Amino acid sequence: MKTRAAVLWEYGQDWRLEELELDDPGEGEVLVKLAATGLCQSDEHVRTGELPFDALPVIGGHEGAGVIEKVGPGVTTLAVGDHVVLSFIPACGRCESCATGHQNLCDEGAGIGVGLQRDGTSRHHVNGHDARLMCMLGTFSPYTVVRETSVVKIRDDVPLDKAALVGCGVTTGWATAVYAAGVKPGDTVAVLGIGGVGANAVQGAAMAGAKQILAIDPSEFNREEARRFGATHTFASAAEAREALPGLTWGRMADSALITVDVATGEVVGDALSLVGKRGTVVLTSLADVTDTTITAPMFEITAYEKRLVGALFGSANPRYDIPRLLDLYMDGELKLDELVTRTYEFEDINQGYVDMREHRNIRGMVLFD
Repeated sequence: MKTRAAVLWEYGQDWRLEELELDDPGEGEVLVKLAATGLCQSDEHVRTGELPFDALPVIGGHEGAGVIEKVGPGVTTLAVGDHVVLSFIPACGRCESCATGHQNLCDEGAGIGVGLQRDGTSRHHVNGHDARLMCMLGTFSPYTVVRETSVVKIRDDVPLDKAALVGCGVTTGWATAVYAAGVKPGDTVAVLGIGGVGANAVQGAAMAGAKQILAIDPSEFNREEARRFGATHTFASAAEAREALPGLTWGRMADSALITVDVATGEVVGDALSLVGKRGTVVLTSLADVTDTTITAPMFEITAYEKRLVGALFGSANPRYDIPRLLDLYMDGELKLDELVTRTYEFEDINQGYVDMREHRNIRGMVLFD
């Protein structure tokens, strides 16, 4: 079939809308008609080259939801008409990580930087080129063919445009607080960076019972938005938060600091470590440039105060369990999703959506398809 897709041909350039020739799904694959796609920072990392692919062109997008249009041979868990969310981390259910409850580390996830189907070929073709897919999904298109292992069936009554959000940003942020940091009732939590992931880290900390949630972001717009999701205090910098914390916590400092900035750096990691007290936990969820290998941190304090630095992919969530669970919370009025979407865009305006994100006019932008 013929459709359209937003394609990256060269790092540092804008996404270009191109005609897409889409093959039928192969073994273990499905064709999905998407209702919407979120505009996530991770696609910006690809565009700038901070998160390079094995080869270009790449169809962007990894935050989408829609309806199954066709199933390929061997598909057993999905049927035509099913409402689904695409998970940027696949979950095969068979590898050691999946079997031990760590679906976010599924062995199939090794392919998200390659962007091809399991057999090493492509179902997506643009101007005579085989196109790779962001996170093996390519949601910057009204239609895409993906692996069954990257698809999570959801209840039919969830609005699909809101469901798209839990494929990445919502689940990543919420779980960063709830799972990776293990926030407990009464905790003090600092969140560094209030974008699509950071706002949900705030929301997750609030739902876990944190008493004080410090939202740290240089953008006044982002700081104000953080209060909608549960932030109790806002600061323009880690230095400002560090000065205030002793008075807020009787000298104990924060129990955890969650790094959800747009681009992680060694300096930000050091800032986060300076915000937590004894046995405090710093969670690094943000992506850094793949060439960045330097962390500036108070090493003596890490030992003397038993501070902990942990990484979190997808917030340490399990997509097949947590995506439907979070959507249940939304439908019960306990999880904020409507408030996350600052602006919606026509497909043709996808690059403007990223301009707005870079200029801090969006918590989450979203493209709505017909």
